[in-house]
Amino acid sequence: MNDNQLESYLRENKPRPEQDPTFILETRRRMAEVEGIKSEVDRTRHTGRSALIIALVVGIAIGVSAAALAYIFPVKPEFDGIGWVANLRMWLQANRQYLLLPVAALITALALVLTRRRDASRA
Repeated sequence: MNDNQLESYLRENKPRPEQDPTFILETRRRMAEVEGIKSEVDRTRHTGRSALIIALVVGIAIGVSAAALAYIFPVKPEFDGIGWVANLRMWLQANRQYLLLPVAALITALALVLTRRRDASRA
């Protein structure tokens, strides 16, 4: 039964609620409960979306910072230190041209999240 058939059925039969006043009070109470649940679901979706956007922005900022550090402070062979910091700096220096690809992917993901319609998650 589609919406038009349902609407025509309701117009023809004109259902009437019981004359009992508790019916209307009970219906209002249930509608208030439904609105409460709906507002909680909307709040949860908004919080999750905000957390996703914040994590994406922080990830992009860290990636851009790492790429900037690799370009600003190139590793020179005479300053080759000992430990994981030196290895990280050497890796960043050697692979700095590839750091732009993940940064671009994160920016694209952020753009997709921000431009996605809100109603798409409800469908």
